[in-house]
Amino acid sequence: CLPPGDTHGVLPRPCRALVLLNPQSGAGRALADFQAVVQPMLAEAEIATTVFITERPHHAHEKVRDEDLSQWDTLVVMSGDGLLYEVVNGLMERPDWADAMKKPLCILPGGSGNALAASINYYAGNDDVAKKKLLTNCTFILCKGLHTQMDLVSLSTASGKRFFSFLGFGWGFISDVDIDSEKYRCLGNARFTMGTLQCLAPPQVYEGRLSYLPAVPEQGTPPAPRDPPVPVTNGQAGSSLPPAGTAAPGALPVDSLLVPLSQPVPEHWTVVPEEEFVTVYAIYQSHLGTNLLMAPSAQLHDGCIHLFYLKAGISRVALLRIFLAMGRGTHLDLNCPHLCYVRARAFRLEPRAGAGIMTVDGEALACEPVQG
Repeated sequence: CLPPGDTHGVLPRPCRALVLLNPQSGAGRALADFQAVVQPMLAEAEIATTVFITERPHHAHEKVRDEDLSQWDTLVVMSGDGLLYEVVNGLMERPDWADAMKKPLCILPGGSGNALAASINYYAGNDDVAKKKLLTNCTFILCKGLHTQMDLVSLSTASGKRFFSFLGFGWGFISDVDIDSEKYRCLGNARFTMGTLQCLAPPQVYEGRLSYLPAVPEQGTPPAPRDPPVPVTNGQAGSSLPPAGTAAPGALPVDSLLVPLSQPVPEHWTVVPEEEFVTVYAIYQSHLGTNLLMAPSAQLHDGCIHLFYLKAGISRVALLRIFLAMGRGTHLDLNCPHLCYVRARAFRLEPRAGAGIMTVDGEALACEPVQG
């Protein structure tokens, strides 16, 4: 199911798929579930598979970065969101990244959070499900062969690193839960419940400055200038680069909405007056996890960063109430004065004293100024 007017492609029949599978993901059942559930369905749909089992971190990243991809019609990731993050960034390191990124990607849930799989299941109009039922639904979507576009967010850091993210960027409580719960990985999705309960007592407060470019201009905000700011690449000014769309073959796209991190944000951006937060999370898809519907209005390619932040001062009871309501996607209906939500096209976060865990698509980052 695709939204009305959405353009889509169709996989060829027969179809050749490269399956990148992490046997350690989630509760360690990815390979067994692939053989028992996925392979029989793909065989009936005339999808021939080459299975690549990862043996170490960054293995999938290196595979898709260096491999001749012309022998496959689609790349299938059977794991959690972390392996797809590897694949996306591996593809973006190729000299032919612009063509490589046109290769259809598929996510089959084999991890703990499975946020993108849950989002796609939601966009398809299916009921919220988990575990084997979610895997069956996502495999059936692959068997149908329809594919459409998905937004990526370009993130750059003060130290000059650049990442491409398909799910979300976080700082504070949510990232703490994500990383601290790694020790409960054997519990599958229940690891996040355990992590949430641990981090609730008491929630840490983080200091920093948050700024964003509203997707729709806010009342009282100066209009955007006619000329875009100097494009940025890897957090640095890109004034010596050709204009966007005219870059040399193989050059990565410039961040035309951003100025260097060493400069103040443009006047038409909004600077959040509060500087003490419990969490900041920029999400681009609907789900933060299988049972966490964080941005119910999000779509695969709506051009929006759905920016949530929790201001300091929230009680533990109110924080728990928000996360329980997020399971149904009704957390904004609580009208909690500490919870803020805006749609943005770009954002910047400047933490003070490098405190707190940062994550991109569930993977830990060094805590430093970042924008996307």
